[in-house]
Amino acid sequence: MSDSLVITPTYNEIENIETIILTVFSFQKEFDILIVDDGSPDGTGAKVKELQLQFPGRLHLLERKGKLGLGTAYIAGFHWALEKGYEFMFEMDADFSHPPEKLADLYHEMKHKGADVAIGSRYIKGVSVVNWPLSRILMSYYASAYVRIVTGMHVRDTTAGFVAYSSKVLKTIGIDEIKMKGYGFQIEMKFRAFKNKFKIAEIPIIFTDRTEGSSKMSGGIFNEAFWGVLKMKFGSIFNKKKYVKR
Repeated sequence: MSDSLVITPTYNEIENIETIILTVFSFQKEFDILIVDDGSPDGTGAKVKELQLQFPGRLHLLERKGKLGLGTAYIAGFHWALEKGYEFMFEMDADFSHPPEKLADLYHEMKHKGADVAIGSRYIKGVSVVNWPLSRILMSYYASAYVRIVTGMHVRDTTAGFVAYSSKVLKTIGIDEIKMKGYGFQIEMKFRAFKNKFKIAEIPIIFTDRTEGSSKMSGGIFNEAFWGVLKMKFGSIFNKKKYVKR
């Protein structure tokens, strides 16, 4: 068993799932994988079960009924990983928008440089995004700036979804209390780590939008993040114990 688990939520990722799994398992640094599938009607879960025969003990599947959301998928994955005793947990999409070859860099930041949270950042060196229209780039970039201003976090890519957490962080920050989904979930995870004074590091990545399958992003997710950040900030002031656990 590896000390590191890559958690990948899926819904209709049949075009990508086999390739992403084989790519992660090809690396010199050994990572285990947990797929959290929300009942994909395209057969994603069935393909993972087929691949489990090739990778016993390394490829795992957590099946859920219905589309329950990104945030709850990661929380379920975190609980599974903590029960199994993994030290480092990695959030990564199945569509190659997050470069899997950068998993080793995130791991290095944590294992050898002492980071508690490691972020694959699109904005640490300017803007590193491929295949997005300018309107979406601007929305994402200024959303991160907005979050930094409101929360005081010194994180360039506050909405990043390519993130690694130590087990210590996940055991401390109160993951079951997180209610936001999508971008909002990613922001609140980082904010809780920040409020508990965990060391957060960012490494540059090039984010490439999916070429196979369809995007799960919606305007509602952006709206939730906008208002959720304000609610989260005021909550941390007037109900400090909810966010600061140590």
